[in-house]
Amino acid sequence: MLINCVAYQEGKKLSDIPVEDISEYLKQPDCFVWVALRDPDPGELVKMQEEFSLHELAVEDASRGHQRPKLEEYGDSVFTVVHTVNLNGDEMCSGEVAIFAGPNYVLSVRRDSSQGFLGVRARTERDPRLLKMGSGFVLYALMDAVVDRYFPIVDKLESDLESIEDRIFGGQGAQRDNIEHLYDLKRNTLVLRHAVIPLMDAVGRLHGGRVPTVACNTQEYFRDVHDHLLRISGRLDTIRDTIATAIQVTLSMVTIEENDINKKLAAYAAIFAVFTAFAGVWGMNFEFMPELKWKYGYPTAVGMMFGVCGYLYYRFKKSGWL
Repeated sequence: MLINCVAYQEGKKLSDIPVEDISEYLKQPDCFVWVALRDPDPGELVKMQEEFSLHELAVEDASRGHQRPKLEEYGDSVFTVVHTVNLNGDEMCSGEVAIFAGPNYVLSVRRDSSQGFLGVRARTERDPRLLKMGSGFVLYALMDAVVDRYFPIVDKLESDLESIEDRIFGGQGAQRDNIEHLYDLKRNTLVLRHAVIPLMDAVGRLHGGRVPTVACNTQEYFRDVHDHLLRISGRLDTIRDTIATAIQVTLSMVTIEENDINKKLAAYAAIFAVFTAFAGVWGMNFEFMPELKWKYGYPTAVGMMFGVCGYLYYRFKKSGWL
């Protein structure tokens, strides 16, 4: 589906144009065209390929989708794939944006993502000085918008991790639930990490040393995006390490709780074993047992059993088993 098709010249918006006129505007000096598509059908991509002379391999990747974040050069143009990530409740959902950027055009193809870029277009149009840089700055603006949306997700992951840690050490909730929440958090962290790490390598090719022609005048902007990705990657590594430690601590606490329960069971078993032993001896009913004929035999036996059991309870309590 076509979202926008706009022509710009000298950093200023000329007008919304029909797709059939794209090739005509590309011939004008200091003019570039910015087109946005969402979940396009094959026919729309074929039409864009004809208008922009896109490489068939890049078009094939954009039409199939499910690509890892990457950057590929085709002559004086680049093909970039970035992943959009958003939280839907506790579930991490990811989409994909394929961006074709040439000397005088930018084409973005968005798939499986509800996050649009109308705000990005509005911000760039408010500053003709920056938009005058052409397609390189638009490519930066799109990538920067995607990366900036990662930060709130990282903040949410860190907040969730702190909440789970409080429950673990505060003794709140079942440890099984805590482990399940930690694994859910780990899975969400991996989804975001799979979007960040490959993109960081791709953006690193857009500044410093030999860079594609499209990015020659905007290297410092891409360096800023790369710096943001480095910060996010560092925080994700910290979250991942903390989750691993929290899982180990939780399992250790489960083992400690089991040991405490086993100690209590063993202590009570020892106490009741005294009753069993005494009752077993005095319950044999042999004819010549002196205690059977003694007036105080029964209370003495019961008192002895309770006395020994009380002493055992005191010793177990003092040792921390009860």
